[in-house]
Amino acid sequence: MEFRPTKDTEVDKWKEVILVYNSALKEVGTKLEILNDEFQHVHKYNPIEHIKSRIKSPESIVKKLRKHGLESTIENMVEYVNDIAGFRVICSFTSDIYRIADMIASQNDLKVLSVKDYIKSPKASGYKSYHMLVTVPIFLSNRVVDAKVEIQIRTVAMDFWASLEHKIYYKYEGNAPKHIQESLIECARMVSELDEEMLHLNDEIQRLEMEEEKERELKANNTP
Repeated sequence: MEFRPTKDTEVDKWKEVILVYNSALKEVGTKLEILNDEFQHVHKYNPIEHIKSRIKSPESIVKKLRKHGLESTIENMVEYVNDIAGFRVICSFTSDIYRIADMIASQNDLKVLSVKDYIKSPKASGYKSYHMLVTVPIFLSNRVVDAKVEIQIRTVAMDFWASLEHKIYYKYEGNAPKHIQESLIECARMVSELDEEMLHLNDEIQRLEMEEEKERELKANNTP
């Protein structure tokens, strides 16, 4: 299952589409790195642990089109497959997820098409993540193309869980044994509790650091 362009015009079109999506990854990737660097400069803290990017494989694109009863054409791919170019932004705490999402949404040349908050409303499987679908303008020599990019933002713990769920889903083709599904849901519950406790612990550390800083300032002001 893959795209097999046969005519020269189709091959050129396919190469241009991939060029556009790769360019979109470069554009959005640079923005994410700059936002992270700026946040570090202003707040002395990096909200982003690491960033992963990818272009969806032709096989996965065809599979998604067929799932929705669509013909495997380049036009359908561009129109109906929204996650061809994708980012996974991994952060430490749930509060960082919304902070990063707000920073992305505030970029003037990015247009947010849709948001799916699976953190406030997890999937039945227990999956949690924050999904944004955006477009970024790609300036070619003779025109501007608005390329779609999906951005998934999640904590380290959420990403660990999602990676295992992904492997299980493809191993059993979406029909994992009941006891495995139940174990995954239980693990998702534990991941949520871990994220909440880690966030609480981080907030407490920041509070103590602020108190220590105030004490140092008071001592410095009272020193003759």
